Amino acid sequence: MHSSLAETAKIKEYWVTLDGYRIRYLRSGSGAPLLLIHGLMGYSFSWRFNIEALAAHATVYAVDMPGMGFSDRPRGIDCSLGKSAERLLRFMDAVGIKSADVLGTSQGGAVAMMLAAGCASKDTERVRRLILVAPVNPWSEQGRFLTRIAGSRAGRVMLPGIARWLRPRHRYFLQRMYGDPVRIPPGTIEGYSEALMVPGTFEHVGGILSCWQADLRQLESALAQIREMPVLLICVSRDPAVYPHSATQLRQRLPNCELVILEGAGHLPYEEMPAEFNRVVAEFLMKSPASGPS
Repeated sequence: MHSSLAETAKIKEYWVTLDGYRIRYLRSGSGAPLLLIHGLMGYSFSWRFNIEALAAHATVYAVDMPGMGFSDRPRGIDCSLGKSAERLLRFMDAVGIKSADVLGTSQGGAVAMMLAAGCASKDTERVRRLILVAPVNPWSEQGRFLTRIAGSRAGRVMLPGIARWLRPRHRYFLQRMYGDPVRIPPGTIEGYSEALMVPGTFEHVGGILSCWQADLRQLESALAQIREMPVLLICVSRDPAVYPHSATQLRQRLPNCELVILEGAGHLPYEEMPAEFNRVVAEFLMKSPASGPS
């Protein structure tokens, strides 16, 4: 296992081949499956403070999405939300997950919603419930200009060079994602940098950004498919990446939604406030899937 998350008796590293490339994932626990989907610049390392706690309530699968973490970086892969969701569904098939609760954060939250909507449109119950953590959504204007620039043809060409320039500045950018930078755990910078510097990472990020605007329009339309699905929406009060007020618009379209706000946390509450985060998620998981929010 990569040094960024040491293997324990409770957490095991696995690989599965999909469409000719390898996907890495971690698994722990027993019971109903819980699929964790990281954000744009993350990977399974993002859940290092959560997997064991959540494994007390579920069989946890923390996947490195293709193009990120230590999964392969296939050239020319379609990076849209819809295709990313389809690949996750095939991943579920490959590892034997018939149905799962799905937890997605940031851009991974948008992928989770598309996955659920795609399954619902086919009348399949592959996704039982959603847990969305500061999810990218059509009603947060933050970053729209930068995603247009970085996702342009010129921006995608420049991204790898920019990434090399950014490497010694990873701490600065990560600090901005925390509500209180003092809470950044030791080893966090090194853990993220290890995967970000794998060749092909920023080319893949550029591919995701090139689809960003069209993806948000598609996501807005897709939400009607999951109106009745039980959802836990976790927002934070100091989010610099997804504006907290956008949760109001998202919640209006997901009426079977429970909203929890973690005061003082930034964009990565599962790292910054793991005990509180784990408690909130565990309480939701322990409810009957049919009951929805209280």
